Amino acid sequence: MNHHVEINSADRIAAQSHFRTLRLGTPFQPRLDELARTQDWYNWAGYRAPHSLWDEELEYFAIRSQAALFDISPMTKYRIEGPDAEAFLSRVTLRDVTELKPGRVHYTAWCDDAGFVLDDGTLFRLSPTRFRLCSQERHLPWLLDSAIGFSVTVEEEAEAVAGLALQGPTSFAVLRDAGFVGVEKLKVFDLADFPHDGGTVSISRTGFTGDLGYELFVPADRALNLWDRLMAAGEPRGIRAIGYTALNRARLEAGLIVANADFTTAEHALRADRLRMPDEIGLGFMIDPKKGHFNGRRAILEARAKRKLRHVLVGLEIEGNVPAEHAIVYHKKSQEVGLVSAAMWSPMAKRNIAVASLARPYGDTVVEDLWVEIYAMRELQYQKLMKRAKVVARPFIKLDRRTANPPADF
Repeated sequence: MNHHVEINSADRIAAQSHFRTLRLGTPFQPRLDELARTQDWYNWAGYRAPHSLWDEELEYFAIRSQAALFDISPMTKYRIEGPDAEAFLSRVTLRDVTELKPGRVHYTAWCDDAGFVLDDGTLFRLSPTRFRLCSQERHLPWLLDSAIGFSVTVEEEAEAVAGLALQGPTSFAVLRDAGFVGVEKLKVFDLADFPHDGGTVSISRTGFTGDLGYELFVPADRALNLWDRLMAAGEPRGIRAIGYTALNRARLEAGLIVANADFTTAEHALRADRLRMPDEIGLGFMIDPKKGHFNGRRAILEARAKRKLRHVLVGLEIEGNVPAEHAIVYHKKSQEVGLVSAAMWSPMAKRNIAVASLARPYGDTVVEDLWVEIYAMRELQYQKLMKRAKVVARPFIKLDRRTANPPADF
């Protein structure tokens, strides 16, 4: 029996032109499109996001010398609430959530049962029973499965909530001049709601730059008004919108890591030797052995006890000024011992810096005689450079203004 379904012309056009919308736009897209001189876009979680908007070098210096506005709306955001929200999050994440007070934020990570890192992110405690979890990857099915037995609801709010990062020395002054009364009371990792456009905007003193900075979350329908409010207030203090390339440079100077750039998340790893435990990527400080059971606890503590941790993530300082992006790391110029995942010449530190994953004991107890193999393009020919590398502490730069209370008025 044949069923004939009538499809009107508008539906047919919509169905046939789906490929024309290659990437979603965030609530701030109209403002980004107006500013995008370079037209240098990339795919961030299905959204059209800028590598740069006008000049990636000057965008970096906007972070370090004035105020930089970066659209973080594509970041995955979950609202987790209910009587058991605290117990649930303590169960699935590494850190002790009972120590996270309302109006505070902490950096955390979560693992599979084998102790391998699924992702890292930030956890915002909005009230005793309500949280926002922000991450790089999507985890809704895993979170829902993990929530069985807990009185808790988990909802993705990536589209409903728009986000902005406002970073740099003048960021506090911009917020104050924009009329956010009391924002000077926020200490690092504090969080509070402020009136905006008939509703509220949530502002936290957090960021991904190692600088004085804030992150703002607002309902999507009030996003453009927030952008315009910040831009108007920030004009006398040099506010500029930036893309990811500049942000990525600042986060490297701050010694911060990026999922699926500096380590491969457990869900994405195709090869068993690419998986990483928290201790292998510098996140061991999050683990509290005295805390009750959490995902991966047994495996993580056993690996510590039996010395089964195979890798270490380190900061490197490299001779010369050629960035060692994705360079192989050698011991005594002969034995391959690891790989650089992020590298740059740091204008702030005046050093050639990198983050690298090394096989233990290299970078752990064996830290002498390390070299990186850099291929530099010199007039249409690659020149192989073997440069000395030494393990150094992260962050590569430490700015007093990031933690100053009250924040400085630049």
